[in-house]
Amino acid sequence: MQNRQEKISQVIVTAGQMRDIEDRIFAAGMPVVALMEKVAGLIARRIQEIPPTPLQKQGYVASNTLLKKGGSRVGILVGPGHNGGDALVVARELHFRGYEVWIYSPFSKFKELTSQHLQYAQSLGIPIYQTIEQLPDSDLLIDGLFGFGLERNLTDPIASAINQLNELSVPIYSIDLPSGLHTDTGVVLGTAIRATHTFCLGLWKLAFFQDRALEYVGKAELIDFDIPLADVEAVLKDAPSIKRITPATALATLPLPRPSVTHKYKEGHLLLICGSRRYAGGAILTGLGARASGVGMLSIAVPESLKSLLVSHLPEALIIGCPETESGAIAQLQLPEKTDLTSFNAIACGPGLTRDAAPIVQEVIESERPLILDADGLNILAQMGAIATLKKRLAITVLTPHTGEFQRLFPDVADAKHDTVKAVQEAAAQSGAVVLLKGARTAIANPQGGIWMITESTPALARGGSGDVLTGLLGGLLAQAATKQISVEDIVATAAWWHSQAGILAAQERTELGVDAFTLTQYLLKVLSLVTIP
Repeated sequence: MQNRQEKISQVIVTAGQMRDIEDRIFAAGMPVVALMEKVAGLIARRIQEIPPTPLQKQGYVASNTLLKKGGSRVGILVGPGHNGGDALVVARELHFRGYEVWIYSPFSKFKELTSQHLQYAQSLGIPIYQTIEQLPDSDLLIDGLFGFGLERNLTDPIASAINQLNELSVPIYSIDLPSGLHTDTGVVLGTAIRATHTFCLGLWKLAFFQDRALEYVGKAELIDFDIPLADVEAVLKDAPSIKRITPATALATLPLPRPSVTHKYKEGHLLLICGSRRYAGGAILTGLGARASGVGMLSIAVPESLKSLLVSHLPEALIIGCPETESGAIAQLQLPEKTDLTSFNAIACGPGLTRDAAPIVQEVIESERPLILDADGLNILAQMGAIATLKKRLAITVLTPHTGEFQRLFPDVADAKHDTVKAVQEAAAQSGAVVLLKGARTAIANPQGGIWMITESTPALARGGSGDVLTGLLGGLLAQAATKQISVEDIVATAAWWHSQAGILAAQERTELGVDAFTLTQYLLKVLSLVTIP
């Protein structure tokens, strides 16, 4: 059973849900002032623990922690609400610990509690400034201008002030959310603080997992201030779940450990349909991804001209050479005698096919096997009419588009670049498929609206062929899970997590420029060797 901390670390909430959860806490008797003290105390402690940024190592702060007692200068940006109150308590705590603190607050009206903290800070002799021009130099800025729930565009003079603050060569740490970001969509409301680090308070907010917000949030960290799990569950019980996958969840979903007595066909049989004379590498990379999954049996259907090439790279797989078109695409599936599509636990189709293989995609869509479509499989599906076609399928379908493919598949749903979560939810609901939308933060939705978010990745994966590796890895896991009681979206999320972690590990060792798709396949099993299987 998951413990409280693990469950809390998975939860992702909207602004409205977070507001309802806080209302329950306050209604139960928790004083707002007590919660503010607790949260700000945790933030002040973390600020003192975090190692310096490269910028600070170059001379801003000569210390083995972010701040150096007795010498560091900290600017506190204070807004009119309780986010500003949190910042003021942080200011007070750092002041008492010997830091040189000043406050910037261009507002004239404050919530009552925030006003009281501002008055006390002033009584302590902490300088308070109302214009940017007055601000002293600082080694660090703490952003407490606006918290979650902001919906209106910021205007001058605060918008101009934020732009000027962003131009300073000073790290900025935001409390809960960088000021100026929409909590749910991550949209910049006119302008926004570009934070070096963001302390997300209590529960993860949706903005942290929208691609458009990533350049503003910097390094994100959850500050768990002990929200009762019962309050979270009471608010979220009737809403589709939106969760971030954690290592513990992903590892628990893997088909490990295997039973002591088993055989290859009990560990899944996957059919890959991929490759063409023009794109032979897509078949190889997809096969290598599937190999890493540990699938019991792997069959790969490719054009006849690629058969010897695939055998040389994947000698353990059954390579099926198929008749091909003049352009070198698969013209017809030619499976071994006494074998048909029902012989496989899962089918993955698309990488390197070219659009000349449309009849093959049509054939596998009409099958009753779990099916993964990627690359040209998706392009062909889009030509067929994705929603109408998928609604006719009797078995589960998994789609793995990037944003361009997504828009071709689902031109009438929400703009995926504007709101990843809403777009992927609508696409899954309308098509009946599990949809994995690739991006800097990958989102997976099931037809009931449940969402998994992959919250760690690396731009090293933005290279041709890395998606082919994911298709093979996912196919192998799906084939193994066919006889086990694991939801398809959990398998999809686990594959995406494993794939992203391999990219992160490879980038750490080889830099972001050194992670080609073939290299990526060599890091998939290294990821598992570094973690503990439950």
